[in-house]
Amino acid sequence: MDKIKIQNLEIFANHGVFPEENVLGQKFLVSATLFTDTRKAGKTDELTSSIHYGEVSQFIDHFMKNHTFQLIERVAETLAEALLLQTPALEKIQLEIKKPWAPVGLPLDTVSVEIERGWHTACIALGSNMGDKEQYLKGAISALDQIRGCHVTKVSSFLTTAPYGVTEQDDFLNGALLLRTLLTPEELLDELHRIEQEAGRERIIHWGPRTLDLDIIFYDDLIYGDDDLCIPHVEMHKRDFVLRPLHEIAPYWHHPVLGKTVHEMLEDLAVI
Repeated sequence: MDKIKIQNLEIFANHGVFPEENVLGQKFLVSATLFTDTRKAGKTDELTSSIHYGEVSQFIDHFMKNHTFQLIERVAETLAEALLLQTPALEKIQLEIKKPWAPVGLPLDTVSVEIERGWHTACIALGSNMGDKEQYLKGAISALDQIRGCHVTKVSSFLTTAPYGVTEQDDFLNGALLLRTLLTPEELLDELHRIEQEAGRERIIHWGPRTLDLDIIFYDDLIYGDDDLCIPHVEMHKRDFVLRPLHEIAPYWHHPVLGKTVHEMLEDLAVI
C-alpha cells in the first residue's frame, strides 16, 4: 500500500505523569506514516483524491494540545484511533510520538512510543432459535454497527436451518455480515459476548437453544488460536448454515488454512 509520511511534527502540549508536565507542558515530536491508495491522485493531480497531509498535521496539533494524558502510550492510541475514524481513505497508520524532554534525570535524545493501527475486515456469523429470531439478528447487526470503530458493510439474507449438534430444538434463523473494524480479535469477541448477553443468551447446553449466537468466522487472513478463540472458525467449513449466507456476501474469500474459497467449501458440501 502507498504511504504518505509526516516526520517530526513539533507540538508543545501537556502530557506526562508528573503534575508539572500537565501544567507547564513540553515539546513532543510526532511522526505519522499514512497508508492509503495514491493511484488516483497520481493519475489526476487532484488533492481530493488523496489524504491532505496539511489537514492531518493540523488535526494532530489540535488533538495533542486539547487533550491531557499521563502516558504517551495513551496519546498514541487515542490519536491513532481518532485519525483512522476521521480521515477518509486512511487504511492504516504508523504513529511515533517522541518526548525529547522526558524527565528521567539522565542525558538522552528522546523517549518514544511507536504503534501501528488500522482497519480490519471480519466476517461474523449470526444465529437464533428462540423468541423473535429475526429481531434478535437485526438487533445484533444494529448493536455491532453502533460500536465505536465498527461499521457493518454487508449483510446476508436470513435463512432457516435445522439445528446442529443437539437436534431436539427449534430451527435456527442464520445469517452473516462483514464488519469493518478497528477492534482486535479479542476485543471484538468481548463485544460479541456483550451483545449476546444483552439479548439474554445463556450458555447452559453446548449447541443448545439460544436467543443469539455470534461467531467470528474470518478476520482478514489471520490464523489464530487460544483457549477462547480460533480464527478461522474451526468448524466453519463443515457448516452449510455458515457457508450459505457467507456465500452471498463474500463468495471468494479464501480460507487461509484450507486455501479454498467460500464458494469451493460450499461446493464440497454439495448444497449450492
